[in-house]
Amino acid sequence: MNLLLQNARIASESSAELKSADVLIQDGVIQKIASGISPADGTRVIDCKNQILCPGFFDAHVHFREPGQEQKENIASGSEAAINGGITGVVMMPNTAPAIDSGASVAAVLNSAKKNSRIPVYTSGCVTKGREGKELAAIDGMRDQGVKMLTDDGDTTINSSILYRAMQYASEFGMFFASHCEVPELAGPRALNEGPVSYRLGIAGSPACAEEIIIDRDIRLAHATGSHIHIQHVSSKMGMETIRWWKSRGDVKVSAEVSPHHLLFTDEHIGDFDTHYKMNPPLRTKADNEALLEGLLDGTFDMIATDHAPHTPFEKSQDFVSAPNGITGLDTAVVSLYHHFIKEGKFGWDTLVKKYSAEPRRMMSLEVPSIEEGEHANLTLFNTEATTTFTKDFMKSKAQNTPFLDKTLSGRIDLVVLGDEILLER
Repeated sequence: MNLLLQNARIASESSAELKSADVLIQDGVIQKIASGISPADGTRVIDCKNQILCPGFFDAHVHFREPGQEQKENIASGSEAAINGGITGVVMMPNTAPAIDSGASVAAVLNSAKKNSRIPVYTSGCVTKGREGKELAAIDGMRDQGVKMLTDDGDTTINSSILYRAMQYASEFGMFFASHCEVPELAGPRALNEGPVSYRLGIAGSPACAEEIIIDRDIRLAHATGSHIHIQHVSSKMGMETIRWWKSRGDVKVSAEVSPHHLLFTDEHIGDFDTHYKMNPPLRTKADNEALLEGLLDGTFDMIATDHAPHTPFEKSQDFVSAPNGITGLDTAVVSLYHHFIKEGKFGWDTLVKKYSAEPRRMMSLEVPSIEEGEHANLTLFNTEATTTFTKDFMKSKAQNTPFLDKTLSGRIDLVVLGDEILLER
């Protein structure tokens, strides 16, 4: 495939300025970046005037529900949702049924991904067998299959002693740990943030300290063992400040992520028991939102990740307490972040490229794509002049448990290119 993208505005993680140029791609490689490139015979030309050309995005926290809950999502549908949102690589969480806790289960998932996904799909592995928090999983077997990230992601908390031992063992092999932080006795089963909204709705709330206690505990364990700990989907101001304090010490390897929904929404959005806003950790307050954005901009948060968590309409149509936690995000993340933050001048394209393309790949020890001559094409073209309406038919995920359902936002993913293949074109 020979492709010439004319008049593109090129984004990078290293500069807030957008570079205007043509980009020539031949056989999946960026051959030339310059103004006024003349196309050779047989070259397809796309005019990208007023459009932003970014490296393909990467999500290091998704739930594809395979194996065991494919009625909610599977690797095929989840990866198509990613492409629909301009994302060209993902990392699955292992809280499937059965859990991904052995070399054989990792191999099965990766084989399915090779057959059913048009983008690279990686998987994390469990720390403990069956995610029960009691006995170490088959870490060696998972490492042999290329697993880098270990996590029991979900509504379980690993015994401190077991996690300490796992960190001592697996860190020797270059693996790292990701932590869904909560004290179960404090956190639930509860449906939303503890505060004025939970009191008004008459529903038991989950206090932020249930999350913050484990954030501190797990970083302390990583400090003691010399491990790398990655803190997932931080939702509170104090959680962010705890991570910032540990990072300021300079003697522990800690990374952290924030989700679009924890930047955008608060518990006030729940309104009349809308289950699209029910998730774990729960949405908190406007002050927490502001602190999380501050943490994203000052480097406390290394990356953005959606925690894409699909559920069936039947499940989400239950009453607020009974409905499962979770929100989808792959179809909507880039457009919603543009609409609410980039368009409003709260951060630039360089921040989005760094936090949602480059840094998650670095954490996974993967090649970081850039739009430079000689690099393999891994590109997302974003149209700032168009809009996107997130109808059921538009979204590629099997699930539509998102507050953005049937809403129209500014911006649209118009083109996704990976190597010599156009994965999406509008």
